[in-house]
Amino acid sequence: MFAFHNPVNRRVFLKGGALSLVTLGLSPSFLRRTALAMELPRAVRGKTLIVLFQRGAADALNVLVPFGDRNYYAARPQLAIATPARVGSSANAGGAIDLDGFYGLHPSLASFKALWDRGLLAPIHAVGSPSATRSHFDAQDYMETGTPDRKGTTDGWLNRYLAVEGTCEASSCAPGATPGATPFRAVAMTAQTPRILEGASPVVAMNSIDEFSIRTNGGEAQRRIEALYRTGSSDLVHGSGSDMFEALKVLRAANPQQYRPAAGVAYPRSQFGQRLLQIAQLIKSGVGLEVAFADVGGWDTHVNQGGAQGQLATRLGDFSQSIAALVADLGDRMEEVVILTCSEFGRTVRQNGTGGTDHGHAGAMFVIGGSLRSAQKVHGRWPGLAPEQLYEGRDLALTTDFRAVFSEIASKHLGATQLPKIFPGYGGFEKEWLGVL
Repeated sequence: MFAFHNPVNRRVFLKGGALSLVTLGLSPSFLRRTALAMELPRAVRGKTLIVLFQRGAADALNVLVPFGDRNYYAARPQLAIATPARVGSSANAGGAIDLDGFYGLHPSLASFKALWDRGLLAPIHAVGSPSATRSHFDAQDYMETGTPDRKGTTDGWLNRYLAVEGTCEASSCAPGATPGATPFRAVAMTAQTPRILEGASPVVAMNSIDEFSIRTNGGEAQRRIEALYRTGSSDLVHGSGSDMFEALKVLRAANPQQYRPAAGVAYPRSQFGQRLLQIAQLIKSGVGLEVAFADVGGWDTHVNQGGAQGQLATRLGDFSQSIAALVADLGDRMEEVVILTCSEFGRTVRQNGTGGTDHGHAGAMFVIGGSLRSAQKVHGRWPGLAPEQLYEGRDLALTTDFRAVFSEIASKHLGATQLPKIFPGYGGFEKEWLGVL
């Protein structure tokens, strides 16, 4: 299914002949328009932000391994990732992949090491929400709205960015950015609009590009439906129908269904891998994509988490290989693309009695792109894992507010100038930025 989403959730279902099922989320802002181009944002400044959410609280300590802190091994006798193997030694073959002599990557993140070596990968440790909650629902909500401990926020921070920041005019567009209406300024590769993109600005959410297209065995069925929309009364069906067909027209012109990845690039066949492939399709098809979102679950590892192998390792392998394929596929376009990974919180420092870890506090992020400021640097201040250094005596302490990362990317990459409107209640901004970009 696909959907144009805004707060109104009423939908129209059409089915006829060889016509596939079409689902529309209808929006008052769409219905007020007499023509799509009057209110839709113009094409982007040539930059794209891809946000990837690891739902379930990824274990930061086994993702970005602090092997230089001896307390890490004392707290995780079975789950800890071994220290990196010495060059030419077979010992610790499943150990962490050394980055800087203190931090290493989980061995399943081997495809990230090449990005690190090329200066395309910026890990951030001890980062997350200042909220004390250990509720998945609340923590995800706070991170996606950008307002920790404020449950009344109605929109997501990425939608606020889209709503308050202007888009390029013909005289100010970056090279390669064409002014004009684009229904695909913000796309979520999800069944429903994620919290981070809820709000006043139009957003497209879809499981896949193929499902977005109206498929028929011939042109006549589609022409009959288009005629229905053109001649219908000015009701919900008619109002949203013009938007749908305008979007379909843009997609057909770009023809991303005929897309083939770059030579030698093979995306994993997982749902996550295929969604990243389709984000590449949209970027390279020139539909004006500025913000893309995808998420992946399975990170809530209370039981049988595993160490160098096991449940978490398998998840990390698919995650990193999918992202590495996206980077390779985009090639030189990565100069204009930033990929941000995040999870609602980390996990406890000590392993539990069922071979897993429980809900924690600070976590880890990765920023990937061609415009990083400091190559081969792990960002964020390390708080330590000694018992007296832990948050509430059990968790990795927070040293970087997630809003510092989000706002730096919004400003330096997307060109946002109205940060207080995008992150209300936050006063950090430049003074807390890490200098990632």
